[in-house]
This record gives sequence, C-alpha cells and structure tokens, in this order.
Amino acid sequence: MKNRLNGYMLLFCVTVSVSVAKAQYTLKKDFIEKNLNEAIKQIDYLGSNTPGEKLPRTYEAGKSISSGTGWWTSGFYPGTLLYLYEYSGNEELLDRAKQKLKLLEKEKNNTTTHDLGFMLYCSFGNILRLTGDSSAYKDVLLTGANSLISRFNPVTKTIRSWEGWTYPVIIDNMMNLEFLTQASKISGEKKYQDIAITHANTTMKNHYRNDMSCYHVVDYNPQTGDIVAKKTAQGAFDESAWARGQAWGLYGYTMMYRETKRKEYLQFAEKIATYILNHPNMPDDGVPFWDFNAPDLPASSPYASQYKQYRDASAAAIIASALLELSTYVKNTKAKEYVNAAEKMLVSLSSDSYKAPIGSNGGFILMHSVGSIPHKSEIDVPLTYADYYYVEALLRYRNLLRN
Repeated sequence: MKNRLNGYMLLFCVTVSVSVAKAQYTLKKDFIEKNLNEAIKQIDYLGSNTPGEKLPRTYEAGKSISSGTGWWTSGFYPGTLLYLYEYSGNEELLDRAKQKLKLLEKEKNNTTTHDLGFMLYCSFGNILRLTGDSSAYKDVLLTGANSLISRFNPVTKTIRSWEGWTYPVIIDNMMNLEFLTQASKISGEKKYQDIAITHANTTMKNHYRNDMSCYHVVDYNPQTGDIVAKKTAQGAFDESAWARGQAWGLYGYTMMYRETKRKEYLQFAEKIATYILNHPNMPDDGVPFWDFNAPDLPASSPYASQYKQYRDASAAAIIASALLELSTYVKNTKAKEYVNAAEKMLVSLSSDSYKAPIGSNGGFILMHSVGSIPHKSEIDVPLTYADYYYVEALLRYRNLLRN
C-alpha cells in the first residue's frame, strides 16, 4: 500500500524513466531516508503536543499553537502523516491521520474560503490515493470541490480568495487548482478542470510582471472583470516579490502542465523558475529571504532594520518540490539545473541551520519560516506547511532515485 501512487506520482514516475538520463542525482538514498525517518520521530513528538480536537499550526515563544479545522493550514498535518505513512507503511501514522480527518470532514461544506485545496486535497486527496477507499472519501472531496467552485465568478474568470477588498484573488489560489483537476478525474465531470484552467489563464495574464515576478493580490471589479488594484498583503511592498508567492506560482503552473499537458503552462513555469533561481538576492544556500526584495529595502521601510534578514524555509520547501517535478518535463540542461537547485535546498533544509533536533521545536521539523511580516504574524517560526512540502520533496526525490 505504501508504494501506491496517485495520478501525479504515476505521471511523475513515468516521466522519471526518461529523465534519469537527463540529470544526475547527487543525494544518496541514505540521506533521503535518514531525513524521512527523523521526520517520523519528530512528528510523533508533534502529535504529543497537539490537542486531540486541534491541528498543529506553529510553535512560538516556547508554546505550541494549534488551530481549528477552519484555519487554512488544517489539512497539512494529516497530509504529512499520510506522506510519512506512504514512505514507512507504519499503520499508526495512518490511524492518526484518520483521527484528524474525522474533525476536518465538515470543512467540505465551507464556502467562505478558497483554501479548500490545502485543507481537503492535501488530506483527503492523499488518503484516497493511498487507500483507494472511494466510498469513504469521494463524497468529501466532491462536496468540497463544489464548495470551492461556488466562489468562481465567470465575469472575472477567477475564484475569489478573500472576503473584504472588492474581489481579491491571491497567487496562493493556484495551489487549490489541483483539487479541481482531481475532482474532474474522480467525478468524470469536466466543469472542475474547466474552472481550474480558466483561473490559471486569468492569473497568468494579470498576476505576473514582465520580469516574471508576481503580485500577491489582484483585486477585481466583480461586475465588469476590470482590475481595481494590484497589491500585496504579506510582501514587503506592492511591487515586491514575496517569496512564498513566487513559490506558489512555480508549483501551481508545474502542476497545471502535468494535469493538462498545455505547453504554455510548462513554458510559464520555466520562466518563473528562471526568475527565482537567478535572482541576485537568492542566498547561496537556496533558502530565500521572506521577500526577494527584502535585502534591498530602504532605511525608510518599516521592515528594513528588523525584518529584512529573515529567511522563509517554507518557500524553499515548496520551490524544491516543484523543481523536482519540473525537472522531469524539460530537456537535459534545464533538468540538471532544476535538480541541482532542489538538491541544494534539500541539503540546506536538512542541515542544523534549518532542521530542528528531534524532540525540540514543538515537534515541527523545520525552523525559520515566515507567515506574514506585515501582520507581525508567525515570524521566524516553524510552520506546518513548511514540513508538508519538505516531506513531499524528500518523497519526490526518493521516487526519482528509485525509478
């Protein structure tokens, strides 16, 4: 059961059989498995620090911070448990994930958020993939997908992200489109993927600048579809390149190429990767600052003196995972570039500089992520989604080596 793969991993592995000749993999199996085994030990400790009716969110000032199921990160902890179960075959990890899924199921009816991909697909999508139990999980996913598309506006051609503003759409929303493409596969109904494609196309047109950095927020007029404003909520300033936003875009368009085979998505993902990997402010260890413009902030910026130096391990984990998949879709030189960059990130994240000793950090695997500096929230702390994408990247690398 632990070797069963979902649609994207099946495609991923098929592509790998061709791409092994494209790029050399320098990390050893022992390195990958050591870090996965230590992740299992650490997530055991995390579980002991998490109330039974809550989901882990972060660890700050010596205290574990949990969330209810309605918080956007609620699906990552059960998703990480399921990834580690997939690797290890440890049924206890599966049982713990199922316990949290019982709490999370009610979010299938939540029409007040666009984050249902994070909440439901990273959790219920993974358990359906691993168990094949459609009688238990198909309805949850399809009900949740219908809740998500209830936020789609055919005038703006986007799925609304937040309440407030006018009609805001954030780059993070690209990550929820995989949920819709999979809903079409599960149901046989084309409407979900059609909405995903429409949203991706609109985002490609309106979110990205000429240099292939992206805005965090594009606010629309829901009656006309016109753009009201292009802003940031979590970046350094409106025209800056918020690091996790760049990561979401890279991952999202790589995934959309996998799901649709539309070459424009592959080409777009490659351009985003070029921007990220060649940015002059990308640190040598491959772990980005919280905003690519942070090191250059003027002294007058409210973030210049206190916040400019912070890294975001979550962005590195997302980028590494995306690059490993992207490497399987491109030719030799680029494949090697993407694998080498992902390897550098994984080595850095697995070092003492970013990975916490077992039994510390509240049970979270990675240290030094950033939620939102403008909101003074979750600054230089562990984050549940950093761990999820780090484990995912390790598993993807392991699959590359095995194939």
